[in-house]
Amino acid sequence: MFISQAWAQAAGGGSSDFLVQLFPLVLIFVVFYFLLIRPQQSKMKAQKEMLGGVKRGDRVVTGGGIIGLVTKVIGDNELQVELAEGVRVRIIKQTITDILTRGESVRGAKEGEEDEKPLLPQSVGGTPERKSLLASLFGGGKK
Repeated sequence: MFISQAWAQAAGGGSSDFLVQLFPLVLIFVVFYFLLIRPQQSKMKAQKEMLGGVKRGDRVVTGGGIIGLVTKVIGDNELQVELAEGVRVRIIKQTITDILTRGESVRGAKEGEEDEKPLLPQSVGGTPERKSLLASLFGGGKK
């Protein structure tokens, strides 16, 4: 007698239970969207914009941690990078992880044509000028 009354009471109000059970799943999806999906999309967008702006004279870091100087933009997906004096390699643009310094745009050079102008500022001795981190932050330099 008591069992049949208990089953009769539990049968009513099923639609509100479904919404209460669905709410935590929706909440988890919203949290994942704002903490994982959205930041990843903005990071991908920034990476795409950075790769679109790579030009001759930029000092770049590849995915393997190799630092080089862009000497030629070969195509939409390919660059020529100088790793050391006289050592040039061709790399895929998507392997670039960061641009350390922006080079000056060279005017008068045609697409695919190289000129022999130095890409980095040269000091009197012929070696590139380097500033320490503190000097670059506070505006000083080596003298």
